Amino acid sequence: MKSLLKGKVAVVTGGTRGIGYAIVKKYLEAGAITILCGSREETAKKALEKIKAEMPDAQVDAIWPKLSDRAEMTAALNTIKEKYGRLDILANNAGISQNNSLFDYKDEDFDKILDINIKALYSCTRAAAEIMKDNGGGVIINTSSIVSYNGQGAGCGYPTSKFAVNGLTKSLSRELGKYGIRVNAVAPGVTRTDMLAVLPDEMIQPIIRNIPLGRLGEPEDVANAFVFLASDMASYISGAILPVAGAVVI
Repeated sequence: MKSLLKGKVAVVTGGTRGIGYAIVKKYLEAGAITILCGSREETAKKALEKIKAEMPDAQVDAIWPKLSDRAEMTAALNTIKEKYGRLDILANNAGISQNNSLFDYKDEDFDKILDINIKALYSCTRAAAEIMKDNGGGVIINTSSIVSYNGQGAGCGYPTSKFAVNGLTKSLSRELGKYGIRVNAVAPGVTRTDMLAVLPDEMIQPIIRNIPLGRLGEPEDVANAFVFLASDMASYISGAILPVAGAVVI
């Protein structure tokens, strides 16, 4: 595990908590220099302090640019390249969800989901791909969702954005392959994050009963997929959407 990403430089958006934080830790354990990206300076620095306390020898840093601002994101990633000499891995994990019904949906909420889940992913990918192209290759991994296959019963903006993530992943894998850049996505199922922690047990148990493996996903389960896809073990995998959902039917 410690040598899978040795010598690589990785950036993880949405890296301050939940799945993103688990990805940061797994990348560090696999030997990568890892930069976690947060939405605010306060949360990014707090996550950085926590990581350093847990992993004192880890090579880890933090940034907090506005992800959907391509100029700002380009400047941030170029600074990373100047500091570490390269950028090998981008994990586009930042995202938000909404569960309102169509008739209660506010236009500004729909716009916000598209801005963070799609436009920010595009901006980060564009900025990273410029660097990776010059470096002779790299890996971009996007966080999709199991709802990108069949949608969900409410909150149409979220599955819409994840269908778009899949389309962007598949299209860019074809476009960027000639530059040695692999593009894949991970589609988590129901995963034990802060959002899920607030639900009462009577709501959680019916969810678990619909999962063939009989348990919720853990952030580490998803993070392991990010490590695999970033590593040379997946050197001939591009354009894939990898479900990490406990065998939920899709």
